Amino acid sequence: MSLSPSEFEFFRGWLRSRCGIALENGKEYLVETRLDKVARSLALDSPAAVVRQLRDRPSAALESAAIEALTTNETSFFRDWRPFEALHKVVLPSAMQKRGGERRLDLWSAACSSGQEAYSLSLLMTERLPDLAAWDVHIHCTDLSNEMVARTRAGRFSQLEVNRGLPAPLLVKHFRQEGTEWVVSDAHRKRVSATQLNLTGPWTTLPTMDVIMLRNVLIYFDLPTRKAILDRARRLLRPGAVLFLGSAETTVGIHDGFKLEDAGGTTYFRAC
Repeated sequence: MSLSPSEFEFFRGWLRSRCGIALENGKEYLVETRLDKVARSLALDSPAAVVRQLRDRPSAALESAAIEALTTNETSFFRDWRPFEALHKVVLPSAMQKRGGERRLDLWSAACSSGQEAYSLSLLMTERLPDLAAWDVHIHCTDLSNEMVARTRAGRFSQLEVNRGLPAPLLVKHFRQEGTEWVVSDAHRKRVSATQLNLTGPWTTLPTMDVIMLRNVLIYFDLPTRKAILDRARRLLRPGAVLFLGSAETTVGIHDGFKLEDAGGTTYFRAC
């Protein structure tokens, strides 16, 4: 059963109020397809039944399932390689100079999905910035999805996942094979922590950061929510620290607390 216009409007408002995701007009089919999986998993007869239950008899389990169904978890190792080039050539060496007295770096992989970005950061630092082996490096990962948080913590990836962006020499050097999966080494897992976090909710568990990776996330929010998230990210960054966004995202015209910079053919935003 298809969603009625009123059911789609209810769900669109409900989703925005829970996690800030703004669904545009014309996304009815997407919602129906995603909620159909929720309906089948809960023995409900249709996506419309899911929406009616969210409206009339909501439960924490149902709400979590509906939100996870509508989140996008597309990722890969070293996704869009150029930001990683900027990190190891410019951004991280600069941060190391500033933090040399403490010898500690904090990086945040926001909306981390299943952890490929976080482990790519750790691999990059090990291979390109070996001096960081003696530093206290923390890669903080968060995601709206509890399933993605658990996957990030486990550091386990399928053959298909490691085939996407991970060079074979790094796979052999830093992963071990267990059955049909590849598990990242303990040295990298010790650098990475993962917790559930709604970007529109409290950020109380996060320390101040040297780098924030908030890539391909703001596109799912409306302008006021983007501005609010950027404002909080700015306050979380140390002076002169750096924010990476997706190629289709910007702070320009939204928040004036960042300076646009370019390195290695990619742009990033330095706190000012």
